[in-house]
Amino acid sequence: MSQEGINRGGGALFRGDTQDGLLHRAFLRGAGFSAEDVRRSPVIGIANTASELNPCNAGLGELAAEVKAGVRAAGGLPLEFPTISLSEPFSRPSSMYLRNLMSMDVEEMVRASPIDGVVLLGGCDKTIPAQIMGALSAGVPAMVVAAGPRPVSCFGTNREFTVDDVWPLCEQRRVGELDDGAWAALEGSVNVGVGTCNVMGTATTMAAVAEVLGFALPGSTLPAAASESRRAAARSTGEAIVAAARRGEVATELVTLESLENAFRAITAMGGSTNALIHLEAIAGRAGLRIGLERLDEWSRTTPVLADVRPGGRYLLEHLDQAGGVPEVLRRLGDRIHGQAPAAGGRTWSEVLESTPPAQEHPSLRTVAEPVAPRGALRLMRGSLAPDGCVMKLAADAPARHRARVVVFDGLEDLHARIDDPDLEVEPSTILVLRGLGMVGAPGMPEVGHLPIPAKLHRQGVRDMVRISDARMSGTSTGSVVLHVSPESAVGGPLARLRTGDEVVIDAGSGELNHCVPEEVFAARVPAPPPPLPPRGFARLQARHALQPHEGCDLDFLVAAQEES
Repeated sequence: MSQEGINRGGGALFRGDTQDGLLHRAFLRGAGFSAEDVRRSPVIGIANTASELNPCNAGLGELAAEVKAGVRAAGGLPLEFPTISLSEPFSRPSSMYLRNLMSMDVEEMVRASPIDGVVLLGGCDKTIPAQIMGALSAGVPAMVVAAGPRPVSCFGTNREFTVDDVWPLCEQRRVGELDDGAWAALEGSVNVGVGTCNVMGTATTMAAVAEVLGFALPGSTLPAAASESRRAAARSTGEAIVAAARRGEVATELVTLESLENAFRAITAMGGSTNALIHLEAIAGRAGLRIGLERLDEWSRTTPVLADVRPGGRYLLEHLDQAGGVPEVLRRLGDRIHGQAPAAGGRTWSEVLESTPPAQEHPSLRTVAEPVAPRGALRLMRGSLAPDGCVMKLAADAPARHRARVVVFDGLEDLHARIDDPDLEVEPSTILVLRGLGMVGAPGMPEVGHLPIPAKLHRQGVRDMVRISDARMSGTSTGSVVLHVSPESAVGGPLARLRTGDEVVIDAGSGELNHCVPEEVFAARVPAPPPPLPPRGFARLQARHALQPHEGCDLDFLVAAQEES
């Protein structure tokens, strides 16, 4: 329909006194917009991922209305549009499989639409990283409004029932220790309102990343999904994106090695999800940067854990919010944080912290002098089983070094068939290995790396074992699990040659993961076979182009040209 060339975009298409401008305004007039409305500037897109197939994002329609009000108050024209929506519990084989597809959806919708900036409404785990990745590639002003955490529930005598309480109950059910009545009652107690998981899982972790990187307003991560504070933040975001568009700010200006370091140190201090490692590397890649295992390891070793919140700690997200949230975490990290890195709203983090008075003291947030732990629980490792790296979220009571015999499972069917076999040769010290479930093998790295404890050991009181996988783990889970083994089994990584009965050494202190098989014997083994190449569609594209975890699991053709660093 355009008569002025197909490469011209942005909200300027609404403002021209030409055929294109006329038609843009005329079509909106037909949808109920006034003559004044269609001449507002800038034009702000609102990418909404609300979907009935994504309950975590169910509250985004109400937040979209607040964003629109803020855009209008600042003189802009808000136009809402949908993108695909990723639900961790509903998506198969994994929401991670679709993260890159969603980033492409966001990028192409933003590029193709006549808008000057975009507000990204997201929540469930992979949504916010996908949106940020797409916005970075599209190169427009962009801000994020996260869905926010759902309410805390209760179950039995537990009056502060959160999503991480579900997993032990599921294990009890699996081994016959939870009856039908309790199981039915649990169904109605897990989620009692809209919002994302109500602990420091992946969704909240990535909302915090968005805040620290400067995509979300300071203090906006932790307010509850249905709270007035979140609605107010959404309205303020609408006003702020108009200002960002008028300044000509673009998303790539927010992502630097300094802002990425701030984000990683913040989530380390808050006990954030292992999944953030992959997403941060992917975000860096879209900005033409590479973080690398060495930097992540150095940042982890030199960052104390300050937040005593679930799933690893004692308190709730609302307590951390009362204690000042993300800004107070950054304040307490002191000179570990690059204060000149941008915060959302056109200020630096130093300026934000200088103008924000310290919040009330609460034991959910400690000081550097008296931390929860002197260094982060995330341990970056590499070795003969993971030449390109892996990560372990070391449990508080787990030994830093562990050497033991392994039992290997090839995929989920094999795991389900044998894990509860009473004849399975397994002891509490045994290392359980699950392979074939990486980015290519699964595909999409499902959150299955948190292998169940064998039933016969569970009945003996065993609640944690060392586990190794090329899969991921839910940010709401805990335990001694080595994840993201890279390269994965399906692309010929060393995990493909491991055999039941081999010994493996995990040394989180020195950052090593090694097998104990003579190298010539190990190299001579026939590896576990990779999956067949999918015949068509995105699955085939993903299998051909997906990168490994240490590179962010993006598609190779979506990564920007890297700068020297």
